[in-house]
Amino acid sequence: MEPAASDAVRCAIDTVDIARIERLLRETPAAALTDFFAASELADAGEGPGRAASLAARFAAKEACLKLFPRETGLAQIVPADFTVAKDGFGAPQIVPGANARAAMDRHRVDDIAVSLSHSATTASAVALARPRATRVPLAGRLLWRFAPIRRDVIVDNLRRVFGAHLPHAEIERLAQAHYAHLARLAGEFLRYRWLSATRRRALVRVEGVEHFTQAWEAKRGILVLTGHFGNFEVATLAGLAQFPQVHGHIHFVRRPIKPRWLDALVHRRMRRAGFGTIGKRGSLDEVLALLARGDAVVVPFDQHAQAPDGIEVEFFGHPAGTFRSLAIIALATGAPVVPAASWREPDGTHVLRFEPPLPPVACDDPGEEIRRTTRVYNAALERLVLRHPEQWWWVHRRWKPVRRRARPAATGG
Repeated sequence: MEPAASDAVRCAIDTVDIARIERLLRETPAAALTDFFAASELADAGEGPGRAASLAARFAAKEACLKLFPRETGLAQIVPADFTVAKDGFGAPQIVPGANARAAMDRHRVDDIAVSLSHSATTASAVALARPRATRVPLAGRLLWRFAPIRRDVIVDNLRRVFGAHLPHAEIERLAQAHYAHLARLAGEFLRYRWLSATRRRALVRVEGVEHFTQAWEAKRGILVLTGHFGNFEVATLAGLAQFPQVHGHIHFVRRPIKPRWLDALVHRRMRRAGFGTIGKRGSLDEVLALLARGDAVVVPFDQHAQAPDGIEVEFFGHPAGTFRSLAIIALATGAPVVPAASWREPDGTHVLRFEPPLPPVACDDPGEEIRRTTRVYNAALERLVLRHPEQWWWVHRRWKPVRRRARPAATGG
């Protein structure tokens, strides 16, 4: 089946008076110009008489990009600095999105933004073209959608929560079908993995962002790895981390037992055989603290629903979601860096394990609010990871169930 585009091609245009940028250059300290332009953009513009015109064209491109996403722009979720105008190998302009811009593009299923710049003696203009991302739906996904729609209502409802304001219903159905195809492939990989040689397993996985994990590891304060149910996490993690023998025996996974028991036992044995420890979700605080104190890494799946007392309602994709507060409590108490990680499967069947830069905690005078805001930072990081390859996240989980609050004891008369 041919891949379908997620939406119609969108186009935006903007014009900037060059005199406006000349005034900005005169009145703004050099260090503050980075609030508007990336260092690479300032360097590309040079220092000659064409500097203002060159930067004006770049600023027009940033403004045109914002017009492609009016909702995110109106909510100040993206600003001009989130888009950088760079040059490709032939000197043509191209848009390099920052993390916030990339998240907006992913939510709208925009693959990239093509841009064209021009200027006259007094004005500079730019045209931005959002090119939609194609969703490929393998045959297995279409068959499961039609004949074995396990938890289809849950999957579609979850996708609507995240993409309903941005994508047509037909595209949401294609994403659901692509997710079914991912689940089918996941089952096949799980069965085949145990028969692969160590060499073949290593060849299956590429590890990115190693420097983020390495720097945190060398700080010797322990590491909290923030992750979720992405891609084939077992294959990507076990085979990916096996490439780094120095961490053998020093990485531990917090995990909840799965059903049936034989499957849980099989997964547990595979992890132990690969040199990874496992920690139960309940009553594990002392064990986690001890492992961090000796400099080990603890991998925490953070994308499941959490009930009170450990669960608090924190926004996830714009909706309140019961979220574990324990990760923020541990990170704030120990100073251990929180490193996001995700995995996904490439079209050629290889897997990627990627580490992101550590997430800073949010300082606040109110301890409860500090935990809540830090937890929101963690959810925001997960959102960006989900949007990168949405068909490979675990949409079958009821992530947005209401948090049940514990009943307070009734007051007694005296």
